[in-house]
Amino acid sequence: MYAELLDRLADDLDAGGVTAQVIAGHEDDPGPNALALRLLGGLHRLVLTERTPDLAAYYPTVGGRWDLAGVWPHVRAALADHRAQLAATLDQAPQTNEVGRSAALLGGLLRVADRFMLPIRLCEIGASAGLNLRADHFRYTFRRFDPTVSDPGTAAWGPESSPVQLDDAWSGPLPPLDAPLQIVQRYGADIAPVDPATTDGRVTIESYVWPDMAERVSRVRGALAVARAVPAEVRPLDAVSAVRALELVPETATVLWHSVMWQYLPAADRAAIEDRIAALGERGTAEMPFAHLSMEPSRRASDAAHEFLVVLTTWPWGERTVIGSARPHGIPTTWEAT
Repeated sequence: MYAELLDRLADDLDAGGVTAQVIAGHEDDPGPNALALRLLGGLHRLVLTERTPDLAAYYPTVGGRWDLAGVWPHVRAALADHRAQLAATLDQAPQTNEVGRSAALLGGLLRVADRFMLPIRLCEIGASAGLNLRADHFRYTFRRFDPTVSDPGTAAWGPESSPVQLDDAWSGPLPPLDAPLQIVQRYGADIAPVDPATTDGRVTIESYVWPDMAERVSRVRGALAVARAVPAEVRPLDAVSAVRALELVPETATVLWHSVMWQYLPAADRAAIEDRIAALGERGTAEMPFAHLSMEPSRRASDAAHEFLVVLTTWPWGERTVIGSARPHGIPTTWEAT
């Protein structure tokens, strides 16, 4: 859907059409600004807020049926009629809340819980609305791992009644499913956090989901329902400030988590965060451990291809382990023997 729409928007831009008027002043924005996603999110927001009923007839998120030829006149009309509002969205960073990445987070948390047998304090940087801070309230289904049989069957972890059902979440040697996972504090940081408890926040989050990807739409809507029931604070802080404010607490394991955000940080910020992580690690003890858990695109070796590696480092000991790899949206996460 979006591939077709972006092609048409690009043609209109090249022809000096209304698209060019909407993005005026942003023509030279760098790639990481995700200008296309900002514009598409703005159009989707108009649909979700019932501002453009003619356009909504083609958006699957509100019951419409996609057809490029049919929708294009209504897209042009929306660009013209809501130019100021759409232009304003280009100044706002996209808020992507990919709930599937909880598959990587949850497996790492189970390992931390199994290793230290302590309650967990979970902190996420680049948290957006903090939906993944509720990872333990989602339902994960997966194939059992037993190389000795042809069909080991399926299993599940998490509340059966959860509105977030992550099917085929894992493959490979599974994390310790019986680990005593207890999250006693969950908080995050984001430069522009979204409150999932408000109508505006929910619309903002949904607007950045591809309208024709029904499974992802279902996940994010389910996660929004969980967020209304399970509190988690997301503070308006940049990543460096958030990590510098992080402290260890006796008789709990403190876990710092992030996913697909590291590449957007300036080199100086990455260095500052790494320094703080090292300092926290030096303070880690068996009674007050610290863990750094991430899912980021990286290489196993300098000449290797990029993968979305799930990496866990725990202190004391400072043991760094690649515990798995994932698809960009998190599912499936393939675990590795550790």
